[in-house]
Amino acid sequence: MTGLILPPGQGRKLITKAQEVTFKATEAHGSSISIFEVVVPPGFDVGAHVHSDAQEFFYVLEGELQLLAFEPITRTQENWHEWESPEGDRVVRATEGASMFVPPGTPHAFRNASDQPARMLFQCFPSPIHELYFDEIAQIWSAGGPPDAEAIEEMRRRYDVSQITPLRFDPPPLLDSPSATERAAQRR
Repeated sequence: MTGLILPPGQGRKLITKAQEVTFKATEAHGSSISIFEVVVPPGFDVGAHVHSDAQEFFYVLEGELQLLAFEPITRTQENWHEWESPEGDRVVRATEGASMFVPPGTPHAFRNASDQPARMLFQCFPSPIHELYFDEIAQIWSAGGPPDAEAIEEMRRRYDVSQITPLRFDPPPLLDSPSATERAAQRR
């Protein structure tokens, strides 16, 4: 199989606790655009960042994401959730079918503030910058222990990522569910 036609769910996968990325079209396929399917778990916030050369496109396939793509009046370093543009743009709650185009030099971010995974199609030009980024970030996440902040910062410099607010992954707490024994005692 040439890899030019992929059945659902197929493609090279990188799975970490923070994201599941499936490579759909890459430089190895002859593509000048890298295309990925990304599962974004609840609690994941990529943090606001900017690329000086790369342009990106995001399309929500399932679930809900908060999206941002504009230069804010003030860049706060803690988070981007309340940013506003001079024109009054604010963070958008994006559901199935929503998209976001990000030209070079535009601050942007996404997060899953819901309690369900979201799935998106993500494209980046030029190829292979994000292919290499995803490969390396997966290695850092899977190394065990807290991620090496210096290694992440160096990697971002190499791949044209200027981070403005921190990347965060704070999964929602599991609901306290009574055990079978506790449920049986409650019924008595």
